[in-house]
Amino acid sequence: MKKLFILGIFLLVSLTMMTACKKDTPTPNNSNNNTENPGEDPGTNNPNYPSTAVVISNAVTDYDGNTYDAVKIGNQVWMAKNLRTKHYADGTLIPAGANGMINYRFAPNNNEENVPEYGYLYSWSVAMNNANSSNANPSGVQGVCPNGWHLPSEAEWTQLINYMESQSIYHPDGHPDFIAKALAATWGWNEGYNTYAVGNDQSANNASGFSALPAGACNLGVCIGFGEHADFWSSTSYPDLDNYAYFLNIHCYNEKAALGNGNKSIANSVRCVRD
Repeated sequence: MKKLFILGIFLLVSLTMMTACKKDTPTPNNSNNNTENPGEDPGTNNPNYPSTAVVISNAVTDYDGNTYDAVKIGNQVWMAKNLRTKHYADGTLIPAGANGMINYRFAPNNNEENVPEYGYLYSWSVAMNNANSSNANPSGVQGVCPNGWHLPSEAEWTQLINYMESQSIYHPDGHPDFIAKALAATWGWNEGYNTYAVGNDQSANNASGFSALPAGACNLGVCIGFGEHADFWSSTSYPDLDNYAYFLNIHCYNEKAALGNGNKSIANSVRCVRD
C-alpha cells in the first residue's frame, strides 16, 4: 500500500488542496432506493446506507448520549459517523478550544452547527487521552472513544485499506487502490473533477457505509478544509518525527484513501473501531 506522507506546512498544504476542488453545497442525500441493510442488525430499512453496507444500528452511545450506527467492513466494526462527544468515557470534560489554542476540541469550520453531522475535531493528545503511541492491532488505546471501542492504530487503518482494495465492490474495475469513494458519504464534498474522485458523482459514493464527511481540520484554532478533506487520527506516532502522528486522509479531488502524517497539535476527526 502506498502511503501519502504529508510533511509540508499545514496551511500551505491545505491551501494547495483547495485549488483542486470546486465548492458544492453540502446536502444530505437520503433518496437512494436501498431498503435493507444485511448484517448483525438486519432489516433496519435505513435509507442512509447502500444495500452493500453491513449496518449495526445504534451500536454505541457515548457519555453525552449521542448514539452511533456502526458498519462491519471485513473483520472490523467501525462507527458510521464521526465522534462528537464533549467528554471522555469517565465523564471528564474535553474543553472547547479557540484561536491560538491546542489540545482541545473544535467545531468543524468553527461552527457548532456542523457538529451533529460532522462531529468534533480533536488534537492528537485529546484523541489519545494522553496515552502512549501504539501500532498494535488492536491498538489497545481507548482514548476519547466510548467504552468498548478504541482509537485505531496505523496498522488497523492499513487493515481496512487492504481489505477494501481486495474487494471489487469497493473500487472501480481495474483500479483496486481507488477506494476513497467507497468510504466517502454521498453528500457534503466539494466537487472533484477526476473520474473516480470522491467529489465527482457523489451519488456513487459510500459502498462500504463508512460515510466519511469532510470536516476539514483545525490548527491552533484556525479551521480550514471544510468540504474538502476528511482526516482521521490513528494512535500511532510517526517514527521520524516525535510531534507527528499518522492519520487517514480522504480528499474531494482524490481517488485513493491514504495514510499521511500531521502535527499532533492539529485537530482532526476521530472514528472509533470496536474492541
